[in-house]
Amino acid sequence: MCDECESKGLLAGLFANAGVATLFPPAPIPDAKSDPEPREQPARRRRKLWELEEKQHCPVIGSCLSMEELKKIARKAGYSGAMSGSRFDPYRLHVEAVSLSCSRNAAAEAMHKLLERKYALTITRFERARTDADVLALWREYLERGEVAGAMWAALTHKAASKGTRHVVYGDVHMLSHQIGAGQAADLRRLEWLERRHGELADENGRLKTELQAQAEQDARLRQKLIAEQAQSAHLDPLLKRIHEFESGQAMVAIGRRLMLAQAQAARAREAEARIQALEERVGALRADKARLMREREEVSRERDALEQLWSAEPGATANEPACTGDCTVCPNSLRGRCVLCVGGRTPLLPQYRQLAERLGVRLIHHDGGREEALARLPDLLNASDAVICPTDCVGHLAYYQLKKHCKQNGKPCVLTRNSGVAGFAAALTRLAEGRADIQAQT
Repeated sequence: MCDECESKGLLAGLFANAGVATLFPPAPIPDAKSDPEPREQPARRRRKLWELEEKQHCPVIGSCLSMEELKKIARKAGYSGAMSGSRFDPYRLHVEAVSLSCSRNAAAEAMHKLLERKYALTITRFERARTDADVLALWREYLERGEVAGAMWAALTHKAASKGTRHVVYGDVHMLSHQIGAGQAADLRRLEWLERRHGELADENGRLKTELQAQAEQDARLRQKLIAEQAQSAHLDPLLKRIHEFESGQAMVAIGRRLMLAQAQAARAREAEARIQALEERVGALRADKARLMREREEVSRERDALEQLWSAEPGATANEPACTGDCTVCPNSLRGRCVLCVGGRTPLLPQYRQLAERLGVRLIHHDGGREEALARLPDLLNASDAVICPTDCVGHLAYYQLKKHCKQNGKPCVLTRNSGVAGFAAALTRLAEGRADIQAQT
């Protein structure tokens, strides 16, 4: 294992879920004029994981494999060096996985097979590239779209990729990790500065209001004192008149200065109030967003509760519900124990899909609609399922037409929903349970 990898590996878990490599040591930029090495001949086959350059193992392991996948490989391979007590330590797990991937062994072969299976679709697309220039152009296309993990693995192991192209891929991922880290740090610093500035402006506004109130009270006391003194010395009017005429010039200058100071303070107070109002409007908008999200969450909860009540109700509980015949296959209000296939949808929400289905007694199987998984698996999954749910806003065209054709030909219930969220998935299950599928089963 390289020392740089061990020292930088602590940040592996921070960027692995974002689909980019961790911070790893930069490689020297090759100079085409001074490089004495001969041109590298294209490989006869794709490279294995342990055949990559040592510096490339850290970004591949950190970006292309998740912590859960590494834990499964660690348990199967039987190495426990990444264990901290009874749990896996993410940093030690990453470091040990990188070390094992540098040579051919059981763990390295398991990681290689997982990478080949996980990014099979991307590898197939890269196989169309016949030359080194084609590989580099395809890598840059994927990099612009932000699809880094699978494209990096396919480019580094491509048989036509030269050493220079692999270095370009490595350098692009290296700089991308720097940019992501710098962006997050800048956002945190900006947020801290805004919060600190808000507190300073609030304190300044309070201080200005206190000073204005004290000034007003002092002016009132002075006026009352002047009135009292004038009343007490009414018999000295000629002398007071002369004193007033003598002091009027300096008094007016002092009043003018105080007036200018008060105006300046009032202007600063208005500016501070305007800034506070802008911040309060921003807080109001954030609260509105929070309320909207809470409403959406309540709607999802209501739909989930409705499904639970629908499937947990005893047969014949209501007057409108037909008596149970003992055959669950003909019951229109029950999917308990049935197998439902979800084609497409948002992959991060898949655990919530499964949790909702399991709580309702439904066995859920999933296919991502051709984004990562091969379409060749779809017919087997369609044949193995009793009904199909397809979020049309998050599915490939080929998968959509294939499942629609299959359901029509076989009369399999199918619900097409426009919303791939949890609420849309719950509504689709409700429609299946109530027999309101877009494609009905043949009777």
